[in-house]
Amino acid sequence: MTGLPGLRGVEHIGFTVPDLDEATRFFVDIIGCEHVYSLGPFQSDDDWLPVHLHVPAGTVMRELRFFRCRNGPNFEIFEYEAPGQHRSPPLNSDVGGHHLAFYVDDFDAALAYLRRHGVRLMGTPTCRTSGPSGGQTWIYFLTPWGMQLELVSFPQGKLYEKTSDTILWQPATS
Repeated sequence: MTGLPGLRGVEHIGFTVPDLDEATRFFVDIIGCEHVYSLGPFQSDDDWLPVHLHVPAGTVMRELRFFRCRNGPNFEIFEYEAPGQHRSPPLNSDVGGHHLAFYVDDFDAALAYLRRHGVRLMGTPTCRTSGPSGGQTWIYFLTPWGMQLELVSFPQGKLYEKTSDTILWQPATS
């Protein structure tokens, strides 16, 4: 076996937001995550933050909050004050660009829910009928601060699973 000895999977994903209270409201009230705990603030007069967290000297981590979003990894969400800080999220095409994908059992119900809550949707749903992702329906949407998220569902599985022993996701069974 190759890779990290004892690897079990992804425990959490960390990302920085411009307003932690706004992010908390969005992830709890709209997405349905649970706020588990908070830590901070953290500031150091030495080089601890730059060495351990790869941030500029003089950075203040105002607070971090951990969230649980049912199955999958936890989220560790940060709010920082830092010299020269970029305040806009990267695009998918930027180095460091990213998105979080939320799997749902009923795509249409979840999409209608996002619409009712005024969430900005990026285009219309894409339904894959062929290729390895065949069977998947998805749409990107944005948080109030512009972070990219995705709604995804493939209740009958993806086409690649018909010829592969590797199954990346196991949706709930009825």
